[in-house]
Amino acid sequence: MIVMAVMHTTVGWHVELEFEEDERHTRAVALVRLPDGTEIRAHGHASRHTVDANQPRVGEEIAGARALNEIAMQLLTKAHLEIDDASGRTSHSINV
Repeated sequence: MIVMAVMHTTVGWHVELEFEEDERHTRAVALVRLPDGTEIRAHGHASRHTVDANQPRVGEEIAGARALNEIAMQLLTKAHLEIDDASGRTSHSINV
């Protein structure tokens, strides 16, 4: 009988979001620090139309989501480049 041990590893990523706001605009900066020492940074922006109510939280959510979406795209690109380097071939979905 062969018994295989499965090892589980817990890894954490540090993610920061910062916002700058004025009456009509919200800018977000997202930063993720990966265990390999890589820092990935991205920006997001939201604008309030003049007829909309001033809701800073909504602007933060939109700008933050856009910044995090850009982080996600950069992470996918990084992962596919690492697959390509390790395998010597071009992986699929690099431009997801």
